[in-house]
Order: sequence, then C-alpha cells, then structure tokens
Amino acid sequence: MLSTLEILLPVFALIFAGFFCRRRNLLGPAAASELNRFVVWLALPALLFDTMAHSTWRQLDQPAFIATFSIACAGVFVVVLIARLASGRNLADASVDAIAASYPNTGYIGFPLGLLAFGKASLTPTTIATILVACVLFALAIVLIEAGLQTERTPHKLGAKVLWRLMKNPLIASPIMGVLFASAGVSLPQSAGSFLKLLSGAASPCALVSLGLFLAERRPAAEGSSGSVTSLVLTAIKLIAQPALAWWIAARVFSLPAHVVDMAVLLAALPTGTGPYMLAEFYGREARITSQTILLSTLGSLVSLSLLLFYLRAPG
Repeated sequence: MLSTLEILLPVFALIFAGFFCRRRNLLGPAAASELNRFVVWLALPALLFDTMAHSTWRQLDQPAFIATFSIACAGVFVVVLIARLASGRNLADASVDAIAASYPNTGYIGFPLGLLAFGKASLTPTTIATILVACVLFALAIVLIEAGLQTERTPHKLGAKVLWRLMKNPLIASPIMGVLFASAGVSLPQSAGSFLKLLSGAASPCALVSLGLFLAERRPAAEGSSGSVTSLVLTAIKLIAQPALAWWIAARVFSLPAHVVDMAVLLAALPTGTGPYMLAEFYGREARITSQTILLSTLGSLVSLSLLLFYLRAPG
C-alpha cells in the first residue's frame, strides 16, 4: 500500500498545491486559465509531438487497445446520453452530461500517473488514449451539441465546422504532426530535441497545478439536490463502471497481455477531465453538474485509484 501511495501522492500533492495557492489568493483568478493555456498550447503538445515523433508504427499499431479504450468511452457515453434524454434533458445538455461521465483525464493525470506506475512504456498508450478522447469523443459531443442547438442544419457544413475545430486543437494537431515527422524518417536537431524535452517536462506538473487552481474556484451551488445526485451518479459511472467495462473488454474479449490490460483499466479509471466543463461554458449550457462531477471524481479517484493501483501491483 505504501508503494501505491508513493505513486499517487506526488500527483495529488501538485493538485493540492494549485488548490491551496488559489484559495490563499497567492495566485489570482486568471491563473487557472492562463496556466491551462500554457499546458494546452505549449507543454502538452510538445510532449505529444515528441512521443509520437519517436514512436514506431509497430508501437502505434495497437488495434485491440484502441478498440478497448474506444468502446469503454463510447459505451458509457451512449448509455448516459440515452438515460439523460429519457429523463427529459434536451440533446445538447444530455450530451454534456454524457461526456462528463465518459471523459477520462488522460492529459492532466494520465501522463504523470502512467509514468509513475508503468514508466515510459505508458507514454504511447496514454498518447493514443488522449487522441481518442480529445478527437473522437470530443468530436462526437460537439456534433450532438451542435445538432441539439441546431446552430447548423446542413450536414456537410456541420461536419466541416467540427473538422475545422478539431484541426485547430493543438492536442490533436501535435501528435498527428509527430506521426508525419516520424514517417518522413527525419531526425530532430539536438537543439530542437532539447527544446521539446524542456517544454514537455513542464506538461505534467503544470497540468496538475492548473487542475488544482480550477477546482479551487468557487462556483454557485446547484439549486436543490437533483444536481448533486446526478453528479454523484456520473462520478460513480466514471470511476467504477467505465474501468470495469474496459477490464472486461481488454481481458475477456481481446485477451490482451496483463500489462496492457492494466494500462487500459488505469486510463479508463481516471477522473473526469476539464474538457466537458470547457464545452459547457463554450456553448452556454448548464455547467454546475459538470463542474461538480469533475470535483467529485477527482476527489473520489484518490481512493479508487489507490485501491486500483494496490490491486494491480499486488503479488499474483
């Protein structure tokens, strides 16, 4: 158990550092968004590009892992979407709730936790998972929200709008550029490699501090108990149902090697990332359930991830 805590404590200590600095007003109200911009536009793209530029097609060719993670995310998304639509939510709000229950925080927590738990072997699977989350799952949510709001009725125009949004996303463009660079067989100059290493080294700590700053922001409490109950349900789905589904697919359907199963389950068990909240804010949807789910799942993951890592690292 002590070795498990040694893995988790640095991760949550960085989150707490950001939380503490914001609550003590050591960092201002714009700190979360500005540090988040640094991570999204510089540090994490550098890490993704560098990882993919030094990956081989053999490393990236993991169809069973891709299918496992995709089905685990999509399955939870679809089930929650249908349940929320049946409860009377409109398509746009139901889509925001669905992505809140199925959007693992692979970028902010996945990379540092994977490195501590599995070493550099975790970088490629985590990068693949990040692309699936940031590209496929995000695109699906955007399409459904746009359709629900009916801001663009023409299918080909809606598709073009979504494609353009994705192309402008640095978390999608950078790994694609890295793959193209690796395919060209060109080696990076030493100075460029050092630049990427220095910049990518800041990705994990800054991302975790930024998450702490975000969680420390005081937001209006939801009226009544329905919002809190919904957030608790979405949190339970995210921390329990999604990793359980990932384990079943990886171990029972595809019979993947044990270490790949462990990485797939750990990535699926990550708490909800900030992406759903950003979507809710961008489209002007009700964001209280989403922000509560992010907070509850992040706090709850301290226990759930501790238990999961203890189980994964237990002898036999």
